[in-house]
Amino acid sequence: MSDPNRIPRNTMNDHSNEWAEKRRQFLTEKTGATLNNTGHYSVDPSLLPGNVENFIGVVQLPVGIAGPIQVNGEYAQGLFYVPLATTEGTLVASYSRGMRVINECGGVKTTVVEQFMQRAPAFIFEDAREARDFGHWITAHFDEIKTVAETTTRIGQLEHIQQWSVSKTKYLRFNYTTGDAAGQNMVGKATLAACEWICANYPHKCEYLLSGNMDTDKKHSHLNMLHSRGKRVIAEVVLKKSVLKKIMKVDTKTLARATVLANTGAMMAGAAYNGPHSANGIASMFIATGQDEANVVESHAGILAHELLDNGDIYMSVTLPSLIVATYGGGTGLPTQKECLELLGCYGQGKANKLAEIVAATVLAGDISLGCAVIGGHWVSSHDKLGRNRD
Repeated sequence: MSDPNRIPRNTMNDHSNEWAEKRRQFLTEKTGATLNNTGHYSVDPSLLPGNVENFIGVVQLPVGIAGPIQVNGEYAQGLFYVPLATTEGTLVASYSRGMRVINECGGVKTTVVEQFMQRAPAFIFEDAREARDFGHWITAHFDEIKTVAETTTRIGQLEHIQQWSVSKTKYLRFNYTTGDAAGQNMVGKATLAACEWICANYPHKCEYLLSGNMDTDKKHSHLNMLHSRGKRVIAEVVLKKSVLKKIMKVDTKTLARATVLANTGAMMAGAAYNGPHSANGIASMFIATGQDEANVVESHAGILAHELLDNGDIYMSVTLPSLIVATYGGGTGLPTQKECLELLGCYGQGKANKLAEIVAATVLAGDISLGCAVIGGHWVSSHDKLGRNRD
């Protein structure tokens, strides 16, 4: 007899309106919850294999537009209207205000410095000397390992392998470039092929675990701050003293002083980011554009830097060392997510660096706005005015 608590599925054609409806009815019978709004959607379920299982409908999230923001990047050039999916009142307004300041100061300069995606297997031996010697063998045979790994992918390229010895284990960190895909699955498949080749060709016995957790997938780590995971992208602006005073009612000297205090507080707390709120802009853009939302935990980490200049202006920059974005594959091709990417001119191949630059520019705008709001005393009052939906 079938299990009465088992979620209904059709192994032949599960991604369909019919089976989504069957599951909603099942859940209503089991829980009493009505799913009327969840069941209203414009997405064709046949597009969803590979994105979700046991599909029942959609969770609709409001999308607001911030901007425009002038980006002077190597890939993103011009004015961009930025979609932010959020339920937090004041957020879109705050980012727009920061973008206005940036625009009146000539725009934000953005640079993608480097980009890697990792898989980090651990190889286990009888003792530390065997592990050490294995590392030497890996270095000597890198070209063969690279060739094998790249047979599994059209666009992934193995650039280098880092090594760490701990006890009788050699931890390897395979670093790939992955084009316009985020690439976690791509590098997993490539590294599996490489590890199998290594075990078959290494002259001594070895065993491995495909991930020894030094790839830090979906986790923040200080290693990623130093050795980029995703894209290391930097956004810079020189804020004019007159513009900041006119729009934000804040003096650059006061902003510089407050930023030092915030840096100290973040350092004492051991925070992954020392600026006001990088995760707000990144998460909102990720949801709107079909990114893997769990990558926010890695992507939000970074450094907000500043320098008060002799003329009273202030230089500010955001460095995001592990920004993981894609413009191809995953959730980017779903209808509403694709539309948001098209809004930015970032859908499809050859656009990932452009998207990364826009994300970094947006983070900087949000940090400028919230930092000034805290200093100016209108942080709480803005939330009271725009963010008091209590229903």
